[in-house]
Amino acid sequence: MAPPPLRRLEDTGLTPVMMRDIMLKTVFRKSVETASDIAQAIALPIPLAQELIDSLRDMGLMQATGTLHATSGSEMGFQLTDSGKARALDALAQSEYYGAMPVPLADYRAQVKRQSIRDIRLTRDRLEAAMGHLILPDGLIDQLGPAVGSGRSVLMYGPPGNGKSSIAEGIRAAMGDTIYVPQALAYAGQVITLFDPIVHSPVDPVDTGASQTSLRKAAARHDTRYTLCTRPTVMTGGELTLSMLDLTYNAVSRTYQASLQLKATGGVFIVDDLGRQEESPQALINRWIVPMENAYDILALQSGEKFEVPFDTLVVFSTNFHPNEIFDQAALRRIFFKVKIDGPTQDQFLKIFALVAKKKGIPLDQASLIHLLRAKYPTIQNGFANYHPVFLCDQIRAICDFEAIPYQMRPDLIDRAWENLFVRDSKIIH
Repeated sequence: MAPPPLRRLEDTGLTPVMMRDIMLKTVFRKSVETASDIAQAIALPIPLAQELIDSLRDMGLMQATGTLHATSGSEMGFQLTDSGKARALDALAQSEYYGAMPVPLADYRAQVKRQSIRDIRLTRDRLEAAMGHLILPDGLIDQLGPAVGSGRSVLMYGPPGNGKSSIAEGIRAAMGDTIYVPQALAYAGQVITLFDPIVHSPVDPVDTGASQTSLRKAAARHDTRYTLCTRPTVMTGGELTLSMLDLTYNAVSRTYQASLQLKATGGVFIVDDLGRQEESPQALINRWIVPMENAYDILALQSGEKFEVPFDTLVVFSTNFHPNEIFDQAALRRIFFKVKIDGPTQDQFLKIFALVAKKKGIPLDQASLIHLLRAKYPTIQNGFANYHPVFLCDQIRAICDFEAIPYQMRPDLIDRAWENLFVRDSKIIH
């Protein structure tokens, strides 16, 4: 699954001019001097970095400092000449990007195919383990399993407060494996930064238990412009706008930042609270029709030039609205799986309540639970919801703290907590 290692500069797929300019900008901005430090900064093997250094020295843009660094063994130091500094400033005026060499878009497409989310073999045991902290409706795993395993789109709908967001997080946890993510992409001479520390979590070498020697050997077996990460997850809610699904151009640095769904490539894109965004759910779905059907998305540069990028993402939509209220049938047809998340039964509610009360340090009281079930829930047609136990227990804790009494469960405390669960339907006179 790893991207093949770089043996020659030509293997990068980049032009000599782009590589030289990025190296000059990186040395200028990061003040790196030795070949090994420069190689790490531009994410190339040391021999290839040295080859670039030699070409820049031949052009009079870099020079050896003539001193050996005590902290770097027998490595020679290098620095930019005056001509090199001028060239670096000129390159920075065209684009502020520096650091890791980007990966050509065509090469990235091949890597996405090698590590496609649609190739994951998700078993029942693996999904149940990821959802183990949740009490789920009967048969839900039967529906979710094929949906998640397909790597396609999933729509979860149902009353609010019944764990749709938690289930979406469980889906993310079920993925569990790793992929290779490049720092940046190159297309038509432009650099698009892709790696985002908020979205991408590098695999810590310490956690692998590998020795430094084996890690170096592993690095030599793949393209060092990529970082090994857990499969990414992008989670958005009411703040999602259509502009977030396009490239972001920074006019000051003259660089592009990848769109949200491009950052989620190989992972999960969760749209929570669908229907709460400024754009209509229909407009958002329309934006995803081509990517979900054809496995590629279309983005545009500032010049207006459009190009294709891979769309290898499990999209999970979560909404409190009935799908027929917010989508037309054409849109629903393009969402591969629809899963209804209902509220818990009374037995499931009591199990959740017991777990939450134990976690919150509140001893269960049978009289209080009977009072809750017989006096309170009939007033709302026994409409149990997964969030009720957490809400009620937090209210009871707050009341006990205020009254300076030990955490406990009593019918009168249940009544006081219940008052804050709903707002009374009454007219306010202004």
